[in-house]
Amino acid sequence: MAVTSPAPARTGEDPAPAPAPAPAARRTRAARAGRWRWPAVVPYFAFMAVCFGLPACTLAYNAFTVVDPGTGASHYSLDNVRHSLSGAYATGLAGSVKLSLLSAVLATVLGTVIAQALLGTRSTALRKAVVSASGVFANFSGAPLAFAFIATLGTTGTVTRLLHLKATGFSLYTFTGLVLAYLYFMVPLMVVTVLPALDGVRAQWREAAASCGATRAQFWRHVGLPVLTPSLLGGAVLMFGTAFASHATAAVMTGSSVPLITIQIANALAGNVLVGQENLALAMSLNMVVIALLVMAVQIPLQRRSNRWLG
Repeated sequence: MAVTSPAPARTGEDPAPAPAPAPAARRTRAARAGRWRWPAVVPYFAFMAVCFGLPACTLAYNAFTVVDPGTGASHYSLDNVRHSLSGAYATGLAGSVKLSLLSAVLATVLGTVIAQALLGTRSTALRKAVVSASGVFANFSGAPLAFAFIATLGTTGTVTRLLHLKATGFSLYTFTGLVLAYLYFMVPLMVVTVLPALDGVRAQWREAAASCGATRAQFWRHVGLPVLTPSLLGGAVLMFGTAFASHATAAVMTGSSVPLITIQIANALAGNVLVGQENLALAMSLNMVVIALLVMAVQIPLQRRSNRWLG
């Protein structure tokens, strides 16, 4: 006769597993946690509203306001915007866009090549040194950079005399000189920007491509570049915005010899406009804000797509 042993009794040290919280309870906890986080970001939004929102609204309001020279009364009109998009001001806007596009393309290509070469080196010290130097050079712009270029490549600059550049017709105070000066700080900025994206290209992808018989060129053509395209385009857009907003370097180097929108805004703010066009500088600034918003609208989706692949 078979005897069955009773099942072991459950003790206090072996409790039954607690049921998982319901989805509604989880949502309630998340909502409560979100309400507690809001006070922490209130100062940030207050700062944005006072330092960015209020000036932007004032800029947009005054850009569409025209003052009558005779009576001094102001009224709404599109005259400021119309003048800012015609004549010499349209030439300055086109010059800034052209300078920014050319500088952005060159900085993107050169910065990507340098960053890829930096990843290929085995020297950790060299990589750290280049990254640190790039961070310093990316912030060296404005009047100090202009004075450095004038002393080096100006009419009586050191390099100009040593290489006899004046005999070749080279002049720093031209559109080409501005491109060279902009590349000085934009190429290091592109190196710092694109280096994490290049570092995110996984070695397993290269090994998988090599195991399938793909060459290094085929890997970059069919795998590497398609994955890096959003990051590269996002970096190019960032370079465009950086060059488009730069003012001090061009103002010190070329003055008004190269028509740029930033220099024209500075001249208009100084009072170098016709009577009744006092708000013309604000209209030109509004044009720059619109272009900057378009740049941001392009950059943000590209950055999100890049993060999905390389995150």
